[in-house]
Amino acid sequence: MRPLSFIVLLFIAAISAEAAPLTMKVETLPKVVQEKTQFLNPDYLLFSQEARDPQDPLPLLIYLHGGGGRGNDISVAERKSALAVKTVQASVNEPSFIIAPQCLKGNDASKGIWLPEDLNLLLAHLKATLPIDEDRVYLTGHSMGGYGTWVWTATHPEHFAAVVPSAGGLGRDGPVDITPDFDQWAKSLSTVPLWAFHGAIDKTVPANRSESMVKAIKSNGGKKVKLTIYPEIGHNSANATHSNPELYHWLFKHRRNN
Repeated sequence: MRPLSFIVLLFIAAISAEAAPLTMKVETLPKVVQEKTQFLNPDYLLFSQEARDPQDPLPLLIYLHGGGGRGNDISVAERKSALAVKTVQASVNEPSFIIAPQCLKGNDASKGIWLPEDLNLLLAHLKATLPIDEDRVYLTGHSMGGYGTWVWTATHPEHFAAVVPSAGGLGRDGPVDITPDFDQWAKSLSTVPLWAFHGAIDKTVPANRSESMVKAIKSNGGKKVKLTIYPEIGHNSANATHSNPELYHWLFKHRRNN
């Protein structure tokens, strides 16, 4: 039998290794940034954990909500991101930042969508104001957020260490849209570790949207891409995806260009 003191030391070490609980704050983009965005709510959610040293650079996960999260009520973004945040807190054993922005509704002529141009401004602001490890920036989102994950990564792969699109598609403008830059997207995405998720019986965004993109990425030499299809799930695959601890272990082990 091991001595009691050894067991106590193990217990203390286990407690010390656990990351502090996540706390949530509503932050607001400065006016100079707000004026440059089109569909981005100036308010965004920052979930953070106490680092051992406040200046230590920490990994960053950005969560993009689906179409039902659009608006200017930031509490909706909190509800949409809650499952992912809870699972990260339970499964990722290190301090980190999680950001949940909100897409505005737009108007009848121009419905709000996740624009890479808006998200680039958000990320630049985060890097300027938080101690972020720029080699460990991660991105995920479901439905419209899956579309946002595809398009932002395809147009700016240099930002990300790994990404996870869920029930997303191949264009900027909804389920039937396929980008004319499909081939260029595939080449860009081949450089980023990517794990896509989709429901096989999804009638809102057909699963072949993810299947086609993953196939094209592999054809362009992508060796760090994989796809999970849920055989009995439709469009509401967010719960299965973002409650999966394995997903976050996979995400957080990656570093940019590794």
